[in-house]
Amino acid sequence: MAERDQHSGLATREQQIMDAIHRLGQATVREVRDQLSDPPSYSAVRTMIRHLESKGYLRHRQDGKRYVYRATQARSIAARTALQKLLDVFFAGAPADAVAAILDVRQGHLKTEDLDRIEALIQQARQEGK
Repeated sequence: MAERDQHSGLATREQQIMDAIHRLGQATVREVRDQLSDPPSYSAVRTMIRHLESKGYLRHRQDGKRYVYRATQARSIAARTALQKLLDVFFAGAPADAVAAILDVRQGHLKTEDLDRIEALIQQARQEGK
């Protein structure tokens, strides 16, 4: 049985395929397969891509004899959706708890620029009344 990503609801390999297509912008089955570590067979990748298309994650256009696939949502929108699910599932919707967890996990590994950016985003959110 395929291992599922708890945040996106996709199987691990499906998420890898989506990541590859987002990275490439658009891709054929062969191009996607070339991006995967320890790739399954061509036909297995093709089947997973068709499944993702039937779920509404991908769309295709025909280019000669081959299909070229692209994501139906921009990566930024998909990331926002996944982040919202992560917040809801693991942090009961509490952004402060998520930020605290990030700071805890990254102990001593945050650059000054990262901390400055986080601080600026907090100040901006306060000014905008978010």
